[in-house]
Amino acid sequence: MEQLSTQKTRNFLTETDKLNTILDFIRWGASSFTANDLFFGHGTNNAIDEAAALVFYAIHLDHNVPDCYLHASLTAYERKTILELFSRRIEERKPAAYLTNEAFFCGLRFYVDERTLIPRSPIAELIENAFSPWCDADSVNRILDLGTGSGCIAIACGYRFPNAQVVAVDTSKEALAVASINVEKHAMENQVELKHSDLFADIDSQQYDLIISNPPYVSDSEWRSLPDEYRTEPKLGFHGGQSGLDIVHQILAQARNYLTDKGILVVEVGRSAETLQQTYPDVDFLWIDFEHGGDGVFLLTSEQLTEYQQLFDTNQHRMPHT
Repeated sequence: MEQLSTQKTRNFLTETDKLNTILDFIRWGASSFTANDLFFGHGTNNAIDEAAALVFYAIHLDHNVPDCYLHASLTAYERKTILELFSRRIEERKPAAYLTNEAFFCGLRFYVDERTLIPRSPIAELIENAFSPWCDADSVNRILDLGTGSGCIAIACGYRFPNAQVVAVDTSKEALAVASINVEKHAMENQVELKHSDLFADIDSQQYDLIISNPPYVSDSEWRSLPDEYRTEPKLGFHGGQSGLDIVHQILAQARNYLTDKGILVVEVGRSAETLQQTYPDVDFLWIDFEHGGDGVFLLTSEQLTEYQQLFDTNQHRMPHT
């Protein structure tokens, strides 16, 4: 269905005269989003939750208010604010997180804008479980987050491993500016260090107990087929070259030099998981099963990276980088 024109937007706004309560607007918003073929997957996965996120943001309430509040009447100003957010969501195809400048990860609230991807990685579940059983949480002293974006993974790790120092790097200075906002927001200045670096290029030579990365892993063909909502996010955060794995190959070839002997590497590759496994058929990747949904995340130990180092080196040198 085509996006709303200006005239259609005016009609859209006048169709709501009889809507009154919070529940009315959530229901109507969800119906409008569905009718306009919006895509969900940037913090919410359905039209009702997306509409609710915008409604509660507009009226300055958290989502966990008692159910009786859902039947509360809205003021004229609140209704106008909600409808403006709804119309922008439909016309601009911007996910709710960009309209509200907030997203949740590991139960934590983060500032986000178009300079960085919206947090939504299943790695959150691993952080909440302290990467058990592959990590001894008390023995994790240093963590490296490659491609930190908004800083959500690094900051969440800071909460889960309060005695660990976290280094968070990104090649985008704009993304690091957003991460800096979140580091300050969560008072993590003494625990999370932000660095401008292309992967390992400009970080110190110290070793880490845990290296985590949610790098760009979208192939050329997949990028062309993504819904419009993804076009509002920075392409730099998605594009992983022709195969989607250019950056992943670099991580695999270099990670061992930065891991302790008992360290682990955790990387999200999404739909490129099959391509990665086909590229390295002899590598025994551990593909994580998630209780709360998600896939395409692998784990390798420091010992495995040493075992397969020659494979990773050889493949990195022969892969074309785009």
